[in-house]
Amino acid sequence: MRRALITGGSRGIGKAISEKFQACGYEVITPSRQELDLTSAESIEAYINKNKEVYFDVIVNNAGINDIHAIEEITDDELERMMATNLVAPIKILRGFTGMMKKNHYGRIVNIGSIWAVVSKGGRCVYSATKNGIHGVTNTLAVELAADNILVNTVCPGFTLTELTRKNNTQEEIEAISKDIPMGRMAEPKEIAEVVYFLCSEQNTYLTGQKITVDGGFAEK
Repeated sequence: MRRALITGGSRGIGKAISEKFQACGYEVITPSRQELDLTSAESIEAYINKNKEVYFDVIVNNAGINDIHAIEEITDDELERMMATNLVAPIKILRGFTGMMKKNHYGRIVNIGSIWAVVSKGGRCVYSATKNGIHGVTNTLAVELAADNILVNTVCPGFTLTELTRKNNTQEEIEAISKDIPMGRMAEPKEIAEVVYFLCSEQNTYLTGQKITVDGGFAEK
């Protein structure tokens, strides 16, 4: 049985990804914040040390923070938490676990980016920086790990109808956003999960180093 490590797997897109892998027969590990606090260097080190002999066939760096503030309103705490969670933690996780992938000569890695790493919008300075940064990680590791049969890609979701989207927007606001999307609707989380699963599956044998935007045409309008 193949094994997948998925961060941020308890809700939204991460939950849909976890459910897809489970339905396809994977053993899925989705550590809680108590098990793996991505803002804590000590927690990350402890988790890696505890699992250093575990072989994850698949790693999906999905967990992320998206605080929205104008540049002059960004606090040091916000900057440090977002950089730690969205960029530094994924690098540390990959540093800790790709060795076992190389030993087994097989691995699939997907870093979850964002539509805001493809197009721009005010208030997303730090978030966009981290999501552009994570694709830099993808670019480098796609080259660095290719000889070990490890494929690395970024998936950039557009507007997605998660629980958080419903919580933070009224139905009228969701409909207004949807009108700005060429497909006329937001993505369902399972649609993002299908793309992630393909990239991590044995069907993908050659696609690596790519930034794949799943946004219903939003970035192209």
